[in-house]
Amino acid sequence: MNAMSTIQAKSQAAVPTKKARRVPTPRIWPVTANDMYALLIGNAVLILAMWVRHGGLAELATTSGIFTAAGEISALYGTYLILIQLVLMSRSPWLDQVFGQDKINAAHRWVGFGAIWLLVGHAILTTVGYAMGIGAGPVDEFLTLLGTYPYVLWSAVALVLFIVVGFSSVRAVRRNASYETWYFIHLYTYLAIALAFLHQLFVGVDFATDRIAQAYWIGLYVLAFGSLLVFRFGQPIVVSLRHGLRVANVVEEAPGIASIYLTGRNLDQLPVRAGQWFRLRFLTREGWYRAHPFSISAAPNGRFLRFTIKELGDYTAKLQRIPIGTGVFVEGPYGALTGAARTRARVLLVAGGIGITPLRSLLEELPASRGNLTLIYRASGPEDVVFKREIDELASLRGATIHYLVGRRGSPEMPDDPLDPRSLRKLVPDIGDRDVYVCGPVGMTNRVLATMKRLRIPDRQVHYERFAF
Repeated sequence: MNAMSTIQAKSQAAVPTKKARRVPTPRIWPVTANDMYALLIGNAVLILAMWVRHGGLAELATTSGIFTAAGEISALYGTYLILIQLVLMSRSPWLDQVFGQDKINAAHRWVGFGAIWLLVGHAILTTVGYAMGIGAGPVDEFLTLLGTYPYVLWSAVALVLFIVVGFSSVRAVRRNASYETWYFIHLYTYLAIALAFLHQLFVGVDFATDRIAQAYWIGLYVLAFGSLLVFRFGQPIVVSLRHGLRVANVVEEAPGIASIYLTGRNLDQLPVRAGQWFRLRFLTREGWYRAHPFSISAAPNGRFLRFTIKELGDYTAKLQRIPIGTGVFVEGPYGALTGAARTRARVLLVAGGIGITPLRSLLEELPASRGNLTLIYRASGPEDVVFKREIDELASLRGATIHYLVGRRGSPEMPDDPLDPRSLRKLVPDIGDRDVYVCGPVGMTNRVLATMKRLRIPDRQVHYERFAF
């Protein structure tokens, strides 16, 4: 970056405009949720059918066979869930489009726990079944399997790694762990899958005797890992190299809150929508290995990307002093909290705290006519209101209505819940005829979603993102 461009970057600001500049939008994938459910169920039925074809039902003739059969089925479906988990971890854009980030996060959590329980069940049921078949004790049989069967020891190590990853995902543990610790523990998932695959390849019920079943399972692994390699690694590398993103400016918005402006090459060709987010790695000695999610806080304009970050710990505090010119590796864009989800002409945006970032960009980008756009901005105090000047300018330019709900619940200035059904209906009488976009802390978002249910707003009109990793 030469001296002149550095000076220009330092004077850069997200000046509201009446109409956001057009940039390419992400691809719309021809896939629906029903397509995905049919595919998942169809594969689950096929897996069971192959087990039956391999003589699985004959094992049900004895008690030991019943345990062994249950262990085999647990292994097959546990492995199937692990491969689904890989696809979820790939952050594929079509998953975002079809399900939205909140549902993907929920699926990621429960698919992971389900896979671990099935694999634990496989270890226990198979050991008990084998032990009963030869009249041995379960512990002795477990030690025999561990020491003499091919790759059983490796599969045991894989299971321990899966359990560690699962334990780190328990909410009570996650609350007390840093994002970096949680992230690095989850990287062990890849090692665990590799070790488990070797066990399945050499002794799995579907691999031992049937080449068609072998080809089928190998195909599933290739699809799952292919999706991971393309979208989790390939796409971010291509985007980062193509656009050469760097820090152009850092602007303090409020105490403990700063906006980081990124510039680069050909940003007018980067497909991104207002409301989306990226994972950013700032290429410094302490930042290159840390990827954190941040939403863009200004509509894409082809000149810069703006991310507004609240100080929530040592890492985010350091980001607010990041040197100008620092290179940035980006993953994304992600998220379905965009105008593509809109079903009605009128829109209500409900933001809480720093959750204003994606909604401020939507306020700038969504097609508007007077009365169509309304923003409710909930904050605990005046110091928590970010972008007030920009929001007021956008409201004036675009004919939007803004409601600032500032104060702590139960205080003299805010005695009642301003987000309950009666209060929201009073602020926005036509709320039933609007799409509602919600972003903010988990507690606030859950309250607003509960209000939408009580107001009988159809799910297709409600779009939201929670702040959580």
